[in-house]
Amino acid sequence: MQRPRLVASDVDGTLLGAAEELSPRTRAVVGRMVDAGVPLVLATGRPPRWVPRVCEALGVHALTVAANGAVLYDAATDRVVAAELLDVDVLAEVAAGLRAAIPGCGLAVERVGEGAFDRREEQFVSEAAYVHAWPHPDHRHVAPGELLAEPVVKVLARHRTLPSEAMARAARDAVGHLVDVTYSAGGGLLECAVRGVTKAHGLARAAAHHGVDATDVVAFGDMPNDLAMLEWAGHGVAVGNAHPDVLRVADEVTASNLDDGVASVLERWF
Repeated sequence: MQRPRLVASDVDGTLLGAAEELSPRTRAVVGRMVDAGVPLVLATGRPPRWVPRVCEALGVHALTVAANGAVLYDAATDRVVAAELLDVDVLAEVAAGLRAAIPGCGLAVERVGEGAFDRREEQFVSEAAYVHAWPHPDHRHVAPGELLAEPVVKVLARHRTLPSEAMARAARDAVGHLVDVTYSAGGGLLECAVRGVTKAHGLARAAAHHGVDATDVVAFGDMPNDLAMLEWAGHGVAVGNAHPDVLRVADEVTASNLDDGVASVLERWF
């Protein structure tokens, strides 16, 4: 791989280290890269409202593929550039299918506004049965009818005891014709977006915005929600802590996120 014209990276488990912190080494090489005219695109399952703090840590307000490709967010202007929405009819069918396929799961949805913090209290809402997979969630419980009342960018299903992989198999059989099903954590959490919308879909949009072809993109990732992106990019790199499926498809495996795996690759060129 020659020096890339664009670099895309997953955030959690890839770019960030322990306690969601960014290492000085990673920040430094990203700064040199951007100064050299090579843009960074963040590609994450995070919603837009969880992106600005990453950009502040990096010192780079990057164009971001958020919500696993469903949202293209410009952190420099705090503007949602594009969003792929599940309409309410499909949403209702997906919710019913998930409940039938994964008994005991709870559901939540992600909505999006015009900027990261627009309608913040309405962006992440869940039913009472939804148990969060991370501490200190910024959510609001709503009645079942309200949960499905407007278009969303992502549906989340959570189960207290089932692994994410088993949930994904059941969900794909039940609603895979309606949505793209993936996961970014192993602890019983699924993420569903518009059918065909993945990080690869979002990254293709971001690369076109920057005038860069796939062959000139290096992408980094660690979990199944990164698979399509690593296969799309000219050079897909898995960090050493990646899921086995990601390790298998990657063109290269670098060190883990705790050992500055992204930085060690970028330092070849910057």
